[in-house]
Amino acid sequence: MRVHVVDHPLVAHKLTALRDERTDSPTFRRLADELVTLLAYEATRGVRTEPVDVVTPVAPATGVRLRHPRPLVVPILRAGLGMLDGMQRLLPTAEVGFLGLVRDEQTLQATTYAHRLPEDLSGRQCYVLDPMLATGGTLAAAIRYLFDLGADDVTAICLLVAPEGIRTVESSFGADAPVTVVTAALDERLDENGYIVPGLGDAGDRLYGVV
Repeated sequence: MRVHVVDHPLVAHKLTALRDERTDSPTFRRLADELVTLLAYEATRGVRTEPVDVVTPVAPATGVRLRHPRPLVVPILRAGLGMLDGMQRLLPTAEVGFLGLVRDEQTLQATTYAHRLPEDLSGRQCYVLDPMLATGGTLAAAIRYLFDLGADDVTAICLLVAPEGIRTVESSFGADAPVTVVTAALDERLDENGYIVPGLGDAGDRLYGVV
């Protein structure tokens, strides 16, 4: 397992604005969208490609294109939907699946309530979109679900992560697992309610309002 904290001034700038409690939902959505595109650039460095020959207006050239099967992008409902446009801007040809997981606020355990994914993910690279890696239960459950369907490489893109969440995912799959977490920041800790500190609040509520 690998954790990559993206160190870039634009990432830090946009994350600071996201953290600010004065940032309204429309601005929060726009900033999250922009930040995800920056994180996705780093997250897709290992995307699988194959060589291809093309003819430019000047001469033949050899380049690369995404290899089949195409990557699968999986936003975790509902907050992950706010990250989808930013990811698709960078990977417009990727397929998109959906996974609904909800965390019990008492036990902090995640359960699946909806899914729309291919039945066979053999040989597929998957990119999971989940804004907050807090306790790690939701992300670990999502990764396990994808591995059970045959995925052989999973990268999670998270706006923020907590040390406790990283430890949960690593203990669930082991240090050598083909799992990567790409994030804008590794925060201090979780509070007694399982929220990231200093964090940015509830990402779903700030994206879409309290419902």
